[in-house]
Amino acid sequence: MSSPERKSNPVKRGGLVGLALIASAMALQACTVRPLYYNPPEGTAGMSTASRVSSISIKPVSTRQAQEVRNHLIFLLYGGAAAPSSPEYSLELNVASIVEFSATVQVTTLDEEPTASTVTMIGSYAIKRAKTGEVVATGRRQVTSSFDVPAQEFAALRAQRDAENRAARELAEMLNLAVAQDITRK
Repeated sequence: MSSPERKSNPVKRGGLVGLALIASAMALQACTVRPLYYNPPEGTAGMSTASRVSSISIKPVSTRQAQEVRNHLIFLLYGGAAAPSSPEYSLELNVASIVEFSATVQVTTLDEEPTASTVTMIGSYAIKRAKTGEVVATGRRQVTSSFDVPAQEFAALRAQRDAENRAARELAEMLNLAVAQDITRK
């Protein structure tokens, strides 16, 4: 004896799939995704991200590493143009740099072998409205750059400075994207 097999109704199954597709299409209709540097068509409301970002002034900083980050960030924000004369926002930038030795004991007996080190650069920022001083957004980014420390003292200092400069460039690029995202949301 066998039990009667149930066959599902293809119309009901197709109807459920169609209903699910319609429901998901309606849910996705509310989502809007656009590129970060989208330029709205002329005559429509809204500013482009590039014009919003170029209306930010960056306050002066005090350390060499922070100045490197600031210089790269200024170039990325303004595209080589002058800073805005009447900025809409101001950006306070704080940069800290930490140098850590990866290997403090030489593994080989040769004195000419370099030792590995890393520079960690941490950048935090606060975007404020220029007129009111109201904090619009804050953020923090971190970059690590490795370098070899040779036995010569000047070469070791130069290698560390080169690693700091690399980290400053990368940190400025990360901060540029973070600031653009924060300004676009506001």
